[in-house]
Amino acid sequence: MGAQALDQHTYLPQAAEGAGLAEVVGFLDAHERRRGDRVEPRYLLVGAGEHDQVELPAEVHAALKQVVAALGSGRAVTVAPRAMMLTTQQAADLLGVSRPTVRRLIDVGELPAEKVGTRHRLLLREVLEYQQQRRARQYEALAQTAVEIDDEDDPAVVAEQLKIARKAVAERRRARSTAR
Repeated sequence: MGAQALDQHTYLPQAAEGAGLAEVVGFLDAHERRRGDRVEPRYLLVGAGEHDQVELPAEVHAALKQVVAALGSGRAVTVAPRAMMLTTQQAADLLGVSRPTVRRLIDVGELPAEKVGTRHRLLLREVLEYQQQRRARQYEALAQTAVEIDDEDDPAVVAEQLKIARKAVAERRRARSTAR
């Protein structure tokens, strides 16, 4: 595999390839219905020769399923190889925050990091775990502060419900900042 294979690349869905993609989606769906979501080591990449085949590892199978599903729904897919150890800037880019925010997360112990010389390095796995935990906390906070609004509700009542929700969010934010 050349150096070019390690570069980031975005794949766009092609309307003309829809039939071929539908066949792959159908195959994956049928197999999953028969065997569930468990991957069995019988997925093969087959070449032109009679014995020209290699078994796909579970990670490659999972990536293939995700790519096919996205392309099948008309979405583009970007494949971007990542190092297993990240700099604070790479972690910030992955999390969608600033580098100083990543440093603060390291300093307060929310993100584990290893100090190499004067710089911090983070394990990709730990950054992804933090990202999932953060996303779960955000969804939970949204669910707790959700306000049902109906067209027939009194605007004053809705405004009061929103005021209560904003206060709850502010209190939660203050509690988090004082805990640090």
